[in-house]
Amino acid sequence: MVALTPKKGHLLIAEPSIIGDVAFNRSVVLLAEHNSEGSIGFILNKPLEFRLNDLVPEIKKSLKVYNGGPVEQDNLYFIHKIPHLISNSIEISNGIYWGGDFETIIDLINQGDIKDSEIKFFLGYSGWDILQLEKELTSNSWVVSENKYKSNVIKKAPMYFWREKMVELGGDYLIWSNAPENPTLN
Repeated sequence: MVALTPKKGHLLIAEPSIIGDVAFNRSVVLLAEHNSEGSIGFILNKPLEFRLNDLVPEIKKSLKVYNGGPVEQDNLYFIHKIPHLISNSIEISNGIYWGGDFETIIDLINQGDIKDSEIKFFLGYSGWDILQLEKELTSNSWVVSENKYKSNVIKKAPMYFWREKMVELGGDYLIWSNAPENPTLN
């Protein structure tokens, strides 16, 4: 397998050796930014008990909210694939956008103009300073993968996403695809 260097739009797949880290154990992270100042990403496969309308009562629709990471968990973030509807969106890559005018989003959701498959909400984000991610990659905490799903990564089912990535990686990773989350329970 060819090791990729991280870049905006790539996925970080948690190595099976990350055990006991509630946020990152079996996580798949979309890198929204990666530059000389650091990296920002959102965990795609850790749904929370909260629904969007629990956090923003003006929203009439019940949308899932995900744990985006351990940083600023009192802030709401979102990625989407509808920049033509949401002004001030920032392209991550492959038709995936980050942020934009939240008041517009509230209106569009309440009018039924945004589908669940077009937007994903997160409490918090995953952040690394200048060399922190590189250090974690060197210590084999993450595998970097291209995002072959492009904008459809937004609608990937969270329950089996990490497992699917283990199967795709193949080799020694295959055994982990069926291992219990806590190996001591095996």
